[in-house]
Amino acid sequence: MLKKWWGYSEFRPGQREVIERVMAGGDTLALMPTGAGKSLLYQVPTMAREGICIVVTPLVALMKDQIDNLRRRGINAVAIHSGLSPRNIDIALDNCIYGDVKFLYVAPERVRNELFRVRVQKMKVSLLAIDEAHCISQWGYDFRPTYLELWILRDLLPEVPILALTASATDRVATDIMKHLHFGDGKIIRSSYARPNVSFVVRHCDDKNEQLYRVFSKIDGAAIVYVRSRERASRVCEWLTEQGFSAQFYHAGLPHEERAIRQDEWQRGEKRIMVATNAFGMGIDKSDVRAVVHYDMCSSLEAYYQEAGRAGRDGKRSFAVLLVDGDEKVYSSKRVELDFPPLETIKWVYDTICASMMIPYGEGARTGHEFNPYEFARAHNLTVDMVRNSIKLLAMNGYMTLSEERENRARLMFCVSREELYDYRIRNNISERVLYTVMRLYEGVFSEFRPIDVQQIADYSGCTVEQVREELKSLWRQHLIRYVPSSYSPILTILCDRVPMKDLYIAPDSYLHRRESAEERMEAMMTYAMLERECRSSYIQDYFGEHDAEECGVCDNCIERRKRKGNAVQLGEQVTAEKVMAAIEENEEGISPRNLVRKFFASTENVAEVVEELLMEEKIYTDKRGNLRIKR
Repeated sequence: MLKKWWGYSEFRPGQREVIERVMAGGDTLALMPTGAGKSLLYQVPTMAREGICIVVTPLVALMKDQIDNLRRRGINAVAIHSGLSPRNIDIALDNCIYGDVKFLYVAPERVRNELFRVRVQKMKVSLLAIDEAHCISQWGYDFRPTYLELWILRDLLPEVPILALTASATDRVATDIMKHLHFGDGKIIRSSYARPNVSFVVRHCDDKNEQLYRVFSKIDGAAIVYVRSRERASRVCEWLTEQGFSAQFYHAGLPHEERAIRQDEWQRGEKRIMVATNAFGMGIDKSDVRAVVHYDMCSSLEAYYQEAGRAGRDGKRSFAVLLVDGDEKVYSSKRVELDFPPLETIKWVYDTICASMMIPYGEGARTGHEFNPYEFARAHNLTVDMVRNSIKLLAMNGYMTLSEERENRARLMFCVSREELYDYRIRNNISERVLYTVMRLYEGVFSEFRPIDVQQIADYSGCTVEQVREELKSLWRQHLIRYVPSSYSPILTILCDRVPMKDLYIAPDSYLHRRESAEERMEAMMTYAMLERECRSSYIQDYFGEHDAEECGVCDNCIERRKRKGNAVQLGEQVTAEKVMAAIEENEEGISPRNLVRKFFASTENVAEVVEELLMEEKIYTDKRGNLRIKR
């Protein structure tokens, strides 16, 4: 199956054991690092036997990427998401029951839908795959309340094995995942968290921009810079561009189409560096990322490892660099406060949201509303983190929940009459394929905006989805149609009738105990950042339960330790007198100490130590402008 459908002659480490376990029908939790080929763990066994695999995954964009990849290989796969019309959802579910569909991708929210539950029981399901399974654990770093209802799938299909997948989970989180999914004879299969080709580096500094310059001057290839906020993403990107680097920024506040374009440019290598918030993450499929730099510290080692793991998936030498300044300790304590707002704030957010949606007391259960947390935060002088985390805690207590994103369908309307359209087409010889498909499929499109399904148009016209989109844009530019591409917005679902603020109850388990867990995760992240001698890779492995791990030999601490012993391996990070002399020699007018440091991916102390020795030996000197020059 592996060779037939994917063209590989052998499995990656850890894949065979998981696949054999799934084929034997056992519930399995697979803990495998980012880029280890987790999708094959459910795709291979599904193709090896009869039946369909239901895959739960949190992002619509990720579903579409997976489906496109499978269809290119001739494998039938479909996705059910809120961007589809009820009719198309009905057709897709029928195809899963009566057709030859092998993979059905759904968001976790879909499990609440009664129609979906009824239809699932009619399907011949061979496997349930839960992607990003750490989202199910309240003790995890990325808990999502919508995942808590996935046990329903197990109860609907008690004989079907479950494969839960995640790249980062501690022992406590792993136990919680298996508990919430009602594992029977469950087993955890771990792949090593070691990344021998990735050098983990921490740089303590006062000027993070200066460190970025040095990193990207010495490390070639694609890179990601993770930052804390949207504003910082644009500022850091602007600074990098001013220094001559090819950079782009990305965050959830950009329109969906713009985000897709920017990610595409970076994927194709048209932009070298992506400066992004953590909105840039799941679904990234680029193997040749040479560096992932964290401009700001993550709130947990799980989040850091997941993001840093996007470096070096092709097995070649890469770097995961964390920049730390003196403010990190202060911000870390504030971060926990943001993640767990005061109970009074949580109650106020609940009451204000309900009031803004004009929901009366005693009403509103199971209603959905478009909700923009950023606009709400701005309107009420709150941070968006406080709003999001208040809603997350309210969700855990059964009051309301916020979907990650909902696709609003594309809409179209003709700007000209049928007669004018006919005359224009004859005079300008424009394509008929998409034009007449739209006219056949959608009534009333000449008088009002109508929701359209780009995939449906592609199927009927014989075009690809991309060709349809391009042709619609062309018709729009010719002022023949008004076209609004699909967009994404979060949907807030009120889970129960509105209650007065005084009656709102937040359970201790969902607040106090989870806050303690968050503080522990933050402390582990701080400890990693402050390690002076211990191997950073082995510290990470130990944190995830891989005890007695060997030292990596390539992180900054391992290299420094070997240097002190006098047998350091040259990794492009150790500066010698010869290298410094050569760098100064390249500049006829000398070079400033600042620009000299920029030439090396090494610590400032290392370069300063070599310069001091050369000055003492009178091999170099400082001129009147402060530049270092060779002494003749």
